[in-house]
Amino acid sequence: MRKAWLVASVGIGGALSFIALLVVGTYMAAGSLANGVGGGSVGLAKGAVPATYQPLVQKWGNLCKAINPALLAAQLYQESGFNPRAKSPAQALGIAQFIPGTWAAHGVDGDGDGDRDVWDPKDAIPSAASYDCKLAGYVKDAPGDPTKNMLAAYNAGAYAVIKYGGVPPYRETQNYVKTITTLSESFARPVGRVQPSQQAASAIYYAQKKLGTPYLWGGNGTADQGGRFDCSGLTLAAYRSVGITLPRVANDQYNAGPHPKRDELLPGDLVFFSDDLTNSRTIRHVGIYVGGGYMIDAPRTGAVIRFDPIDTPDYFGATRVTKDGAKALPTKPSEV
Repeated sequence: MRKAWLVASVGIGGALSFIALLVVGTYMAAGSLANGVGGGSVGLAKGAVPATYQPLVQKWGNLCKAINPALLAAQLYQESGFNPRAKSPAQALGIAQFIPGTWAAHGVDGDGDGDRDVWDPKDAIPSAASYDCKLAGYVKDAPGDPTKNMLAAYNAGAYAVIKYGGVPPYRETQNYVKTITTLSESFARPVGRVQPSQQAASAIYYAQKKLGTPYLWGGNGTADQGGRFDCSGLTLAAYRSVGITLPRVANDQYNAGPHPKRDELLPGDLVFFSDDLTNSRTIRHVGIYVGGGYMIDAPRTGAVIRFDPIDTPDYFGATRVTKDGAKALPTKPSEV
Protein backbone atom coordinates (compact mmCIF):
# COMPACT_ATOMS: atom_id res chain seq x y z
CA MET A 1 0.00 0.00 0.00
CA ARG A 2 2.82 2.41 0.80
CA LYS A 3 4.37 1.87 -2.60
CA ALA A 4 1.06 2.37 -4.38
CA TRP A 5 0.40 5.60 -2.48
CA LEU A 6 3.91 6.87 -3.14
CA VAL A 7 3.89 6.18 -6.86
CA ALA A 8 0.35 7.48 -7.28
CA SER A 9 1.10 10.76 -5.51
CA VAL A 10 4.00 11.39 -7.85
CA GLY A 11 2.29 10.08 -10.94
CA ILE A 12 -0.78 12.32 -10.67
CA GLY A 13 1.14 15.53 -10.23
CA GLY A 14 1.72 15.32 -6.50
CA ALA A 15 5.51 15.58 -6.76
CA LEU A 16 5.71 19.12 -5.44
CA SER A 17 3.38 18.33 -2.55
CA PHE A 18 5.38 15.20 -1.76
CA ILE A 19 8.64 17.15 -1.70
CA ALA A 20 7.03 19.92 0.37
CA LEU A 21 6.12 17.34 2.99
CA LEU A 22 9.66 16.02 2.97
CA VAL A 23 11.05 19.53 3.38
CA VAL A 24 8.75 20.32 6.29
CA GLY A 25 9.29 16.92 7.92
CA THR A 26 13.05 17.00 7.57
CA TYR A 27 13.44 20.51 8.92
CA MET A 28 11.02 19.89 11.80
CA ALA A 29 13.02 16.83 12.72
CA ALA A 30 16.21 18.84 12.55
CA GLY A 31 14.78 21.42 14.91
CA SER A 32 13.41 18.89 17.38
CA LEU A 33 16.60 16.82 17.59
CA ALA A 34 19.26 19.48 17.32
CA ASN A 35 19.59 19.86 21.07
CA GLY A 36 19.05 16.25 22.01
CA VAL A 37 21.87 14.35 20.38
CA GLY A 38 23.98 12.10 22.56
CA GLY A 39 27.74 12.02 22.62
CA GLY A 40 29.99 9.72 20.65
CA SER A 41 30.88 6.14 21.46
CA VAL A 42 34.09 4.13 21.29
CA GLY A 43 32.13 1.20 19.87
CA LEU A 44 32.52 0.65 16.14
CA ALA A 45 29.63 1.23 13.75
CA LYS A 46 28.27 -1.79 11.94
CA GLY A 47 30.63 -2.95 9.22
CA ALA A 48 32.60 0.31 9.25
CA VAL A 49 35.81 -1.66 9.73
CA PRO A 50 36.28 -4.83 7.64
CA ALA A 51 35.46 -7.85 9.81
CA THR A 52 39.01 -9.20 9.43
CA TYR A 53 40.42 -6.16 11.22
CA GLN A 54 37.58 -5.23 13.57
CA PRO A 55 38.81 -7.27 16.60
CA LEU A 56 42.29 -5.74 16.23
CA VAL A 57 40.94 -2.19 15.98
CA GLN A 58 38.57 -2.72 18.90
CA LYS A 59 41.29 -4.19 21.12
CA TRP A 60 44.18 -1.89 20.29
CA GLY A 61 41.99 1.19 20.01
CA ASN A 62 41.65 1.01 23.80
CA LEU A 63 45.39 0.90 24.45
CA CYS A 64 45.46 4.34 26.10
CA LYS A 65 43.04 7.13 26.99
CA ALA A 66 44.11 9.38 24.09
CA ILE A 67 42.71 7.01 21.46
CA ASN A 68 39.62 4.90 20.93
CA PRO A 69 38.64 2.28 18.32
CA ALA A 70 36.78 4.77 16.12
CA LEU A 71 39.74 7.15 16.08
CA LEU A 72 42.16 4.35 15.22
CA ALA A 73 39.81 3.18 12.46
CA ALA A 74 39.67 6.73 11.07
CA GLN A 75 43.46 6.88 10.91
CA LEU A 76 43.72 3.55 9.10
CA TYR A 77 41.02 4.51 6.63
CA GLN A 78 42.63 7.90 6.01
CA GLU A 79 46.04 6.35 5.52
CA SER A 80 45.24 3.31 3.37
CA GLY A 81 41.51 2.66 3.04
CA PHE A 82 42.22 -0.55 5.04
CA ASN A 83 44.45 -1.82 2.24
CA PRO A 84 47.25 -3.92 3.81
CA ARG A 85 49.31 -3.73 0.60
CA ALA A 86 49.15 0.06 0.22
CA LYS A 87 52.39 1.81 -0.73
CA SER A 88 52.71 5.55 -1.17
CA PRO A 89 55.17 7.48 -3.39
CA ALA A 90 56.92 8.49 -0.13
CA GLN A 91 57.48 4.79 0.65
CA ALA A 92 54.88 4.69 3.40
CA LEU A 93 53.95 1.03 3.67
CA GLY A 94 51.03 -1.15 4.68
CA ILE A 95 47.64 -0.60 6.26
CA ALA A 96 49.03 2.01 8.70
CA GLN A 97 51.41 3.63 6.18
CA PHE A 98 54.60 3.56 8.24
CA ILE A 99 57.73 4.95 6.62
CA PRO A 100 60.74 2.64 7.13
CA GLY A 101 62.48 4.81 9.74
CA THR A 102 59.38 5.16 11.89
CA TRP A 103 58.64 1.46 11.59
CA ALA A 104 62.18 0.57 12.66
CA ALA A 105 61.78 2.71 15.78
CA HIS A 106 58.15 2.05 16.68
CA GLY A 107 56.96 -1.15 14.98
CA VAL A 108 55.86 -3.86 17.41
CA ASP A 109 55.31 -7.60 17.18
CA GLY A 110 51.58 -7.38 17.72
CA ASP A 111 50.77 -11.05 17.17
CA GLY A 112 53.76 -12.41 19.07
CA ASP A 113 55.07 -14.53 16.21
CA GLY A 114 58.65 -13.33 16.59
CA ASP A 115 58.81 -10.76 13.80
CA ARG A 116 57.65 -7.20 13.05
CA ASP A 117 56.12 -7.16 9.59
CA VAL A 118 54.90 -3.78 8.30
CA TRP A 119 52.74 -5.60 5.72
CA ASP A 120 50.95 -7.68 8.36
CA PRO A 121 47.93 -5.89 9.87
CA LYS A 122 48.37 -8.00 13.02
CA ASP A 123 51.62 -6.10 13.56
CA ALA A 124 50.83 -2.81 11.82
CA ILE A 125 47.54 -2.03 13.60
CA PRO A 126 48.97 -2.62 17.09
CA SER A 127 52.01 -0.56 16.05
CA ALA A 128 49.81 2.34 14.97
CA ALA A 129 48.01 2.30 18.33
CA SER A 130 51.28 1.96 20.23
CA TYR A 131 52.84 4.86 18.33
CA ASP A 132 49.78 7.03 19.00
CA CYS A 133 50.03 6.28 22.71
CA LYS A 134 53.75 7.02 22.79
CA LEU A 135 53.09 10.39 21.16
CA ALA A 136 50.33 11.04 23.70
CA GLY A 137 52.84 10.34 26.44
CA TYR A 138 55.36 12.76 24.95
CA VAL A 139 52.82 15.63 24.98
CA LYS A 140 50.85 14.67 28.10
CA ASP A 141 51.75 17.89 29.91
CA ALA A 142 50.72 20.20 27.05
CA PRO A 143 47.51 22.15 27.66
CA GLY A 144 44.38 21.23 25.75
CA ASP A 145 42.71 18.04 24.58
CA PRO A 146 45.08 15.02 24.88
CA THR A 147 43.70 13.34 21.75
CA LYS A 148 44.04 16.46 19.61
CA ASN A 149 47.55 17.02 20.96
CA MET A 150 48.45 13.43 20.11
CA LEU A 151 47.18 13.84 16.55
CA ALA A 152 49.06 17.13 16.23
CA ALA A 153 52.23 15.40 17.40
CA TYR A 154 51.67 12.68 14.81
CA ASN A 155 51.53 15.33 12.10
CA ALA A 156 53.93 18.05 13.27
CA GLY A 157 56.04 16.34 15.91
CA ALA A 158 55.85 16.37 19.69
CA TYR A 159 58.24 19.31 19.98
CA ALA A 160 55.86 21.60 18.08
CA VAL A 161 52.97 20.66 20.39
CA ILE A 162 55.08 21.33 23.48
CA LYS A 163 56.44 24.58 22.04
CA TYR A 164 52.99 26.00 21.26
CA GLY A 165 51.22 24.55 24.28
CA GLY A 166 48.80 22.46 22.24
CA VAL A 167 47.92 22.10 18.57
CA PRO A 168 50.43 24.33 16.75
CA PRO A 169 49.26 27.12 14.42
CA TYR A 170 50.11 25.19 11.26
CA ARG A 171 47.23 24.97 8.79
CA GLU A 172 48.20 21.47 7.70
CA THR A 173 48.32 20.23 11.29
CA GLN A 174 45.07 21.90 12.29
CA ASN A 175 43.36 20.41 9.24
CA TYR A 176 44.78 16.98 10.04
CA VAL A 177 43.47 17.10 13.60
CA LYS A 178 40.02 18.21 12.47
CA THR A 179 39.92 15.63 9.68
CA ILE A 180 40.69 12.64 11.89
CA THR A 181 38.45 13.70 14.78
CA THR A 182 35.57 14.38 12.39
CA LEU A 183 36.13 11.22 10.37
CA SER A 184 36.15 9.16 13.56
CA GLU A 185 32.45 10.01 13.99
CA SER A 186 31.63 7.91 10.93
CA PHE A 187 33.36 4.89 12.50
CA ALA A 188 31.76 5.24 15.93
CA ARG A 189 28.55 3.51 16.90
CA PRO A 190 26.18 6.34 17.91
CA VAL A 191 24.92 6.31 21.47
CA GLY A 192 21.79 8.39 20.81
CA ARG A 193 19.90 9.98 17.96
CA VAL A 194 21.97 11.33 15.08
CA GLN A 195 21.39 14.98 14.23
CA PRO A 196 19.52 15.44 10.93
CA SER A 197 21.07 17.19 7.95
CA GLN A 198 19.68 20.60 7.04
CA GLN A 199 20.52 19.95 3.39
CA ALA A 200 18.64 16.66 3.10
CA ALA A 201 15.34 17.88 1.66
CA SER A 202 17.06 19.84 -1.10
CA ALA A 203 19.17 16.82 -2.02
CA ILE A 204 15.97 14.77 -2.32
CA TYR A 205 14.40 17.47 -4.49
CA TYR A 206 17.37 17.25 -6.88
CA ALA A 207 17.07 13.46 -7.11
CA GLN A 208 13.29 13.67 -7.53
CA LYS A 209 13.74 15.76 -10.67
CA LYS A 210 15.83 12.95 -12.18
CA LEU A 211 13.13 10.27 -11.88
CA GLY A 212 12.77 8.37 -15.15
CA THR A 213 16.31 9.13 -16.33
CA PRO A 214 18.04 6.04 -17.79
CA TYR A 215 20.92 4.52 -15.83
CA LEU A 216 24.49 4.82 -17.11
CA TRP A 217 27.45 3.00 -15.57
CA GLY A 218 29.94 5.70 -14.54
CA GLY A 219 27.35 8.39 -15.24
CA ASN A 220 27.80 11.77 -13.58
CA GLY A 221 24.84 13.52 -15.20
CA THR A 222 26.96 15.54 -17.63
CA ALA A 223 25.66 16.78 -20.96
CA ASP A 224 27.90 14.44 -22.96
CA GLN A 225 26.38 11.53 -20.97
CA GLY A 226 22.85 12.64 -21.73
CA GLY A 227 22.29 13.68 -18.12
CA ARG A 228 22.44 10.04 -17.00
CA PHE A 229 23.78 8.66 -13.70
CA ASP A 230 24.85 5.54 -11.93
CA CYS A 231 23.94 5.08 -8.26
CA SER A 232 26.79 6.96 -6.61
CA GLY A 233 26.88 9.53 -9.40
CA LEU A 234 23.29 10.44 -8.52
CA THR A 235 23.95 10.76 -4.79
CA LEU A 236 27.11 12.76 -5.45
CA ALA A 237 25.21 15.19 -7.71
CA ALA A 238 22.28 15.50 -5.30
CA TYR A 239 24.49 16.53 -2.41
CA ARG A 240 26.74 18.64 -4.60
CA SER A 241 23.61 20.68 -5.42
CA VAL A 242 23.51 21.73 -1.76
CA GLY A 243 27.23 22.45 -1.45
CA ILE A 244 28.45 19.10 -0.09
CA THR A 245 31.07 17.20 -2.06
CA LEU A 246 30.97 13.43 -1.62
CA PRO A 247 33.51 10.89 -2.88
CA ARG A 248 32.69 9.28 -6.20
CA VAL A 249 32.14 5.69 -5.09
CA ALA A 250 29.51 4.30 -2.75
CA ASN A 251 31.80 2.55 -0.26
CA ASP A 252 33.57 5.85 0.45
CA GLN A 253 30.28 7.77 0.62
CA TYR A 254 29.40 5.53 3.57
CA ASN A 255 31.95 7.44 5.65
CA ALA A 256 30.47 10.91 5.00
CA GLY A 257 28.83 11.09 8.43
CA PRO A 258 27.41 9.06 11.33
CA HIS A 259 25.17 6.03 10.88
CA PRO A 260 21.55 6.10 12.07
CA LYS A 261 19.77 2.85 12.84
CA ARG A 262 17.07 1.53 10.50
CA ASP A 263 14.27 2.81 12.73
CA GLU A 264 15.94 6.25 12.94
CA LEU A 265 16.12 6.92 9.19
CA LEU A 266 15.08 10.35 7.95
CA PRO A 267 14.58 11.63 4.39
CA GLY A 268 17.94 12.47 2.83
CA ASP A 269 19.93 9.72 4.54
CA LEU A 270 22.06 7.67 2.18
CA VAL A 271 21.21 3.97 2.28
CA PHE A 272 23.69 1.29 1.24
CA PHE A 273 23.61 -2.29 0.00
CA SER A 274 26.22 -5.05 -0.05
CA ASP A 275 26.60 -8.81 -0.39
CA ASP A 276 28.92 -8.77 2.67
CA LEU A 277 27.17 -7.13 5.62
CA THR A 278 30.38 -7.12 7.70
CA ASN A 279 32.52 -4.90 5.49
CA SER A 280 31.68 -1.40 4.23
CA ARG A 281 34.46 -1.67 1.64
CA THR A 282 32.28 -4.17 -0.27
CA ILE A 283 29.28 -1.81 -0.58
CA ARG A 284 28.06 -1.90 -4.19
CA HIS A 285 24.92 0.27 -4.24
CA VAL A 286 23.58 3.50 -2.70
CA GLY A 287 20.32 5.44 -2.79
CA ILE A 288 18.69 8.43 -1.08
CA TYR A 289 16.06 7.60 1.52
CA VAL A 290 12.74 9.41 1.04
CA GLY A 291 10.63 7.88 3.83
CA GLY A 292 8.10 5.08 4.09
CA GLY A 293 10.74 2.42 3.49
CA TYR A 294 11.65 3.74 0.02
CA MET A 295 14.60 5.39 -1.65
CA ILE A 296 15.34 7.14 -4.94
CA ASP A 297 18.14 5.31 -6.72
CA ALA A 298 19.72 4.57 -10.08
CA PRO A 299 19.50 0.77 -9.95
CA ARG A 300 21.29 -0.83 -12.89
CA THR A 301 21.83 -0.89 -16.65
CA GLY A 302 18.50 -1.06 -18.45
CA ALA A 303 16.59 0.59 -15.59
CA VAL A 304 15.72 4.22 -14.85
CA ILE A 305 16.07 6.35 -11.74
CA ARG A 306 13.07 5.36 -9.63
CA PHE A 307 11.66 4.61 -6.18
CA ASP A 308 12.78 1.28 -4.70
CA PRO A 309 12.21 -0.40 -1.31
CA ILE A 310 15.18 -0.49 1.05
CA ASP A 311 14.18 -3.48 3.18
CA THR A 312 15.98 -6.17 1.23
CA PRO A 313 18.41 -8.87 2.42
CA ASP A 314 21.40 -6.89 1.14
CA TYR A 315 20.56 -3.70 3.08
CA PHE A 316 23.83 -2.71 4.77
CA GLY A 317 23.08 0.49 6.66
CA ALA A 318 22.78 4.25 6.33
CA THR A 319 24.74 7.47 6.63
CA ARG A 320 23.48 10.89 7.64
CA VAL A 321 25.65 13.13 5.49
CA THR A 322 27.36 16.09 7.15
CA LYS A 323 29.42 18.77 5.47
CA ASP A 324 32.35 18.26 7.85
CA GLY A 325 32.12 14.50 7.44
CA ALA A 326 32.29 14.78 3.66
CA LYS A 327 35.22 17.21 3.85
CA ALA A 328 37.13 14.79 6.07
CA LEU A 329 37.14 12.00 3.52
CA PRO A 330 40.35 11.19 1.65
CA THR A 331 40.60 12.69 -1.82
CA LYS A 332 42.83 9.92 -3.14
CA PRO A 333 41.19 7.37 -5.48
CA SER A 334 39.52 4.46 -3.78
CA GLU A 335 41.14 1.03 -3.99
CA VAL A 336 37.66 -0.55 -4.33
